[in-house]
Formats: sequence, C-alpha cells, structure tokens
Amino acid sequence: MDPDRLTSAKYQPGEAVAGTGNNNNRANDSHLQSLANEETVAIQLPAAPLAMPRVMRALRNRDFRLFWTGNFLSNVGTWMQSVAQGWLVLQLADESAARGALLRGHNGAFWLGVVSFAASAPMLMFTLIGGVIADRVDRRRLMIRTQAAMMLFAFAMAALTFFRVINLPEIVLLAFATGMAMSLNTPSYQALVPQLVPKEDLTNAIALNSAQFNLSRVLGPTLGGFVMAWFGPAGNFLLNGISFLAVIVVLTRIHYPPVEQDQETASLWQQLAEGFRYLFERRDMANLLILVGLASIFGIPYIMFVPYFARDILHVTERGLGMLMAFSGAGAFLGAITIAYLGKVKQRGTFVVSAGSLFFTAVIAFAFSRNFAISAGLLMVAGYSMILMVATVNSLMQQLASNEMRGRVMSMYATAFLGFALVGALIAGSLAGVVSAPYAIAGMSALALLGSWLLYFTQPELRRLD
Repeated sequence: MDPDRLTSAKYQPGEAVAGTGNNNNRANDSHLQSLANEETVAIQLPAAPLAMPRVMRALRNRDFRLFWTGNFLSNVGTWMQSVAQGWLVLQLADESAARGALLRGHNGAFWLGVVSFAASAPMLMFTLIGGVIADRVDRRRLMIRTQAAMMLFAFAMAALTFFRVINLPEIVLLAFATGMAMSLNTPSYQALVPQLVPKEDLTNAIALNSAQFNLSRVLGPTLGGFVMAWFGPAGNFLLNGISFLAVIVVLTRIHYPPVEQDQETASLWQQLAEGFRYLFERRDMANLLILVGLASIFGIPYIMFVPYFARDILHVTERGLGMLMAFSGAGAFLGAITIAYLGKVKQRGTFVVSAGSLFFTAVIAFAFSRNFAISAGLLMVAGYSMILMVATVNSLMQQLASNEMRGRVMSMYATAFLGFALVGALIAGSLAGVVSAPYAIAGMSALALLGSWLLYFTQPELRRLD
C-alpha cells in the first residue's frame, strides 16, 4: 500500500483530537517533528497533522481511531456479560445440585469448564476457515454480519434470564453460537488493523488495541458487578447486546482498500494447507505459535475459574468478583501501555519467554492464595505479564507475515491463543472435579512454565529472534 495515499485518506488538515484543543496541537508541532526525526518515521505528514504522544501515535489515524473506540465500547459490554455469565452458571449449578439434578463431580467449577469449552470449541474448529475467508472476501462486511449475530445472541441471553427460563444447556448452546460468530470474526479483525495504519505505526496500533481490550477488562467487570447486584445478570446481557451497535456503526464509517481477489482456482482447503506450509516453513513463527499454544492450554484457563475462586475460595460477593476481574484487566492494560510506549523491544524471543514465565508463576501463586488483596495483586501481575507476552507475539506475527497470507497466519495465531483454550478449559474443568480447582490450575501452569523454557533452550531460532 502506498503510504502517501493512505495518509492523505486518513489525515485531514485542521482535524482536532477529541478532548484536545487546537492550541495544544500547535504547541506539540515541534515535539512531533523532533520525534519523527528521532524515530525515522517514513510517512509524510501533511500540514497541521494530529499531534499524539508517542504512546498513542497510532491514534493519529482517523480510521484506526474510530475502530479503536467502537471496539472499546463493545468490549466493555462483552466483559460485563462474561462476569455475569460465570456467576449465573454457578447459581444454576447450585440450584440443580439442590434438586439432585447433577451427577456427582459435576459441580459449579465443572460447568464453568463446560461453558468455556463450548465458547472456545468454534475457535478451534472454524477460525482457520475464517482466516481463508478473510483473505478472500470483504473483511468489513464479514465483521458487520458476525457482530450482528453476537448482538442477537446477547439479547437472547438477556430475555431467557429475565423471564427465568434459562438453564445450563441453554447457556452452553448460546456460548457455542457466540464462539462460532467470534471464530469467523477474529481473523478479519486481526488482518484489518494493518490496513488502517501505516507500517511505522503497526506495533503501536497492536499495543493500543490490546490496551483498549484490557481497559475494558477493568471497566467491564467493575460495572458488571454493580449492574448485576442492582438488576441481576439479565441487565448485563442486555447492555452487552446494545454495546455491539458501537462497533457495527464504526465499521460502516471506516475506509480501507478492499481485499484483492486472487485469480487462482485453488479450493478453500488447498489455500488452508498453503497457509500451514507457509507458517511452519518459518521456524521463528512456528516457535512463537507453540509458545502461545502452551499458554492457551495450560495457563489461560485460570481466567474461567476466577468466579469460582471469588465465591468458594475467597468468599466474596458479585462486587468482589468484579474487583478481581478489574485488577486482572488493570494489569493487562498496563502491560499493553508498556508495549505501546517501548515499541520494538530487543531480543524479543527472550522477552516473550521471560514474560510468559512471570505469567505462569503469578497464576501458580494465585491458585494457592487465600487472601483477597494478595489474590488481586497476583491477578494484576498475571494480566500484566500475559499481555507483554501475547502482544509481542501478535506484533511479530503481523510483521513477519506477508499481506496475502496475513489472514491465514492470524487465524492460526487466533486458533492457538483462543481455540486451544478449549482444551485447557476441558482439562481444568475435569481435573477440578477430582483434585480441586487450585491444584488443577497450579499444576497446569507449572507444566506450561517447564515447556516454555524447554522450547527456548532447544530452539536457537527462538533465542535469536529480535
């Protein structure tokens, strides 16, 4: 893509940043010029560009700014639903157990694992297909349709919960349907970001995307805890459905070049196989994918069990659960801001493994904590280090992949990061019914810690990755 053409479509002279006066823009002109010289920014800015601090430089692009805002509002709603859904599953499991309707060992922790499995299963089964589709169709149109589908599923959850006719099977079914829509949405979402910013802003854009997602993890559960206490889980589901309108409206307003259609006659499966060959012939990308897979299977399932730890281990209410989730999101937000500020770090292979090690260690300590304040602090550390790891891997995958293969490569990344979590959720849920949730979570994270360092010492391409 021609940077000058892209820039002229995005920057309008005299355009002001929301919440920033024109005087501040003029005052920052000299600072922006100095920064551009120091970092060898290749893009040519027209007169009176948007002045942004270094940590937010990607937001100077109009389309990315709209995309960022719409997704932030939508993600706040998604996290509000997540905290309510986990709490509702525990309540329904207790009610079923009181009626003698649950099999032995099928407690609340088990059903949290089942719901997480149902939500993640489509990510494993359909995300790779979604990646091929993302390389062949209009990504914006596909995203509008998948976002609309998820909105309808949220409204269905709200209605069933409000009229008190929802049961555990309905939650599992709706979680699966939402996961299917998400599996088709995610590769297009990932592949669209490089189309909204010049190459020089890509790392910052990915970090800011992670920051908005994790800032929503702070606000969403916090607001969700209060809304759930005032109106019940149905209120959270309703607000989540409404929040999808934000991203749908934004998708109708952004501008980006359409995907160039290949003239090849290769089938979907042949193109998918081509994507696998492309990735695994590049050892650096393959090693990164393995690291993400280890974290997804053995580390990330702890998130699904935070409602269990809140209620049955730490003995707190809905608001306490919201606070725990908010601390986790706050740490992740700080991690994303750190990546956005640092930009490209040196020795990124070593950096990824080190951040992952801190993440696994924090999860192990959280599993055995019985103090609310300590648990909240450990969740913050876990969130911070997890984002340092996955945001760096995301940036590397985006930069290493070619334009024509990016949709497929990012679908493989999404499958490893989100789809493999279904395996971890199923394992953790099953183990929790046998050895208790704390031992299951701690043991799985310990395996991930050992596996990461084994890969690091046996793969020189990972150690040399910069």
